[in-house]
Amino acid sequence: MKKELLSPVGNFASLKAAIHNGADAVYLGGKKFGARAYADNFSEEEMLRAIKYCHLYNVKIYVTINTMIYERELEECMHYIRFLHQNNVDAVIMQDMGLIAMVRNKFPNLEIHASTQMHNHNQEQLKLLEELGVKRVVLARELSLEEINNLDTSLEIEAFIHGALCISYSGQCLFSSLLLNRSGNRGSCAGICRLPFTLVKNNEEIPTNGKYLLSPKEFSTIDNMKEIMDSNIYSLKIEGRMKSPAYVAFVTRLYRTLIDNYKKKKELIITEQQRKELALLFNRGFTKGHLFKDSNEFLMNSKTSNHQGIPIGEVIHITKDKIKIKLGEDLNQEDGIRFASTDKGMIVNFLYNEKGLLTNSITKNNICFVDNKIGLTEKGLVLKTIDNNLVKQLETIKEKKIPITCLLETYRNKPLKITLSDKEREYACLGPMVEEATSKETTEEVIREKIDSLGNTPFYLEKIEIRKDNNIFIPMSTLKNIRREVVEKLQKERENTIPHSFVEIEIPKKEKQEKKKRKVCNLNVLVRNEAQLKVCLEEKVNTIYVTNDDLYKKYKTEKNIYLRLPRVLTHFKEYNEENLLIGETGALHKYAKNNIVITDYYLNIANSEAIAFLLKLGAKRVTLSIENTIESIEKIVENTNDLEKIEVMIYGRPEVMVMKHCLLSRFINQEPICKVCTKKDNYYLRDRNNKLYPIKPEQSENHMTHLFHYKEMNELDNLKSYQRIGIENYRIEFLDETPEEVESILRKIGKCQI
Repeated sequence: MKKELLSPVGNFASLKAAIHNGADAVYLGGKKFGARAYADNFSEEEMLRAIKYCHLYNVKIYVTINTMIYERELEECMHYIRFLHQNNVDAVIMQDMGLIAMVRNKFPNLEIHASTQMHNHNQEQLKLLEELGVKRVVLARELSLEEINNLDTSLEIEAFIHGALCISYSGQCLFSSLLLNRSGNRGSCAGICRLPFTLVKNNEEIPTNGKYLLSPKEFSTIDNMKEIMDSNIYSLKIEGRMKSPAYVAFVTRLYRTLIDNYKKKKELIITEQQRKELALLFNRGFTKGHLFKDSNEFLMNSKTSNHQGIPIGEVIHITKDKIKIKLGEDLNQEDGIRFASTDKGMIVNFLYNEKGLLTNSITKNNICFVDNKIGLTEKGLVLKTIDNNLVKQLETIKEKKIPITCLLETYRNKPLKITLSDKEREYACLGPMVEEATSKETTEEVIREKIDSLGNTPFYLEKIEIRKDNNIFIPMSTLKNIRREVVEKLQKERENTIPHSFVEIEIPKKEKQEKKKRKVCNLNVLVRNEAQLKVCLEEKVNTIYVTNDDLYKKYKTEKNIYLRLPRVLTHFKEYNEENLLIGETGALHKYAKNNIVITDYYLNIANSEAIAFLLKLGAKRVTLSIENTIESIEKIVENTNDLEKIEVMIYGRPEVMVMKHCLLSRFINQEPICKVCTKKDNYYLRDRNNKLYPIKPEQSENHMTHLFHYKEMNELDNLKSYQRIGIENYRIEFLDETPEEVESILRKIGKCQI
């Protein structure tokens, strides 16, 4: 199977680095709607330039629109997508289901890729995406290569092969949003997983080998490229839109070499120098990730979440002004170093030799001094985190030249004709009539020299054929002009490659129906044990969601009991005429036809189009994302006629992460098979502010780990505001509340009368 090497681009320098180091395609974002809001990203003017530049070099360009889209943004977002489609972008990468449905209806020829933010991890989800008209799926990073190879789909499969890892399933992390109001689903993740935490059992702190308990290593598959090349994966994706152009250049070139060597049936060898340079550019330690079933210490780096570079020496003496280092590797002025004892780093602005004299470079096995501008007091290992010479070398980009062939026909009394070909297209241009030479003949050598002078153009002449009469004369200016004209035509034609013809279908605007805002307050309550459930039955709540199969089977005759299915599903049981609360789209596709289903807030619903899409698939009710504000919900309500089918969460302790990685197995388990989750102890992560986040392992075949927020989300005081805008269904979620606490909260809400 042909493979595509897909590189990340955060700015134009990175775009050039990717293209000229071997990328087949790049992905980048505009100033809005992309999941990397803190990359430089591209304005509309820069985007036009980027599209032309990519297509000039026959590189595909995919634009990220992979955030959750609020109601107020739909029109602007569709306008932006229209701009991209009209200007020949190859595909858009999307998360929001409502927006995907809109684009598929309005722009049927535009290629859509389903972002990993959609939590794509099972066969049923791929079936849904196929039906939706998506061309490619970007899979969750938690899937193994074996699982990927077992997927049966007509979709192109894209998977990450290198870069930073999220420890939570993508699109399922609310940590940054709930803690700092910086949403990962909106492109502004604060990287909470890279901060230090303490593990707590009941009220006791548990010793761990490091404090960075949620921080994965850097993903790298350089040693497993044969398996990847033999797999079902079509597009090999490098993460890194926030990384430097030097990083993009090196990583792209490295994987390009491996791919090409595989095609040529050469050995896939990585030299020690390449490994060193890769580590210098960025690493937190390397892992093969879930793709190759790494876990625990092979997956995570609990000692630090910073870039580690490579070891280059030891601090052997410290004064107030100077740090003395015994080098094991070369060190140069303007390199970056970090001291492992304190994790503090600095740029070496001044470098001194053993005699204390300033110098630009000192080779390994020698002594050097650097200024103690960070107040270092502890000896220990020195790491190099920036190699200035390597960065300069990588940022000095030699632009590729595109091979072309030329046929020049010059016959007396006929127009001069030049034809250029790039193997995909051919362009001809006619010049003035060719005259007979009256004095000096224009020789073939002269013609060849003038036509071959392509200078600063992106082309080089691979072959030239000249067909001519003898004794002809062509002015040098004519040769230059006709060469320039045909080269410009060829360049423009390449730049304006049209991957899909632009088609726009006029979609009738939805008719707004007059809504009767009823004074209705349906309480829909999620419980996690039988004691909580019994209270809800006594209080006669509208709907009860349970998280346990046995509890559901015991009480399902009550008719208003629903089973909440796991957020991660790889095996689907048979359900028929059951009540199900669904947290991922595969289960919706599988069960909506023969069961009564309600969708959970994990589907990140923030607009009326997404609601309409889910209802069309068969959902009875749709729970909105808890990242919506009252104001954003009011906008949704304005454009939704089915108010009775909307649910909002107003109380509960939400999950901030769902992880395939098991914290307790790594730090607590002492047995060959982990049984920690079967015991009654309570485990927490404690942050720097002494906030406790409950850890709840999932006792299932998937053995997921659920991490909960340190406090309850509580919108009870805003209940009347929700009722004012027309909301009828309200979600309450209980975690460890006692029956007495459950009863108190439910009675506080009472009958919700205005």
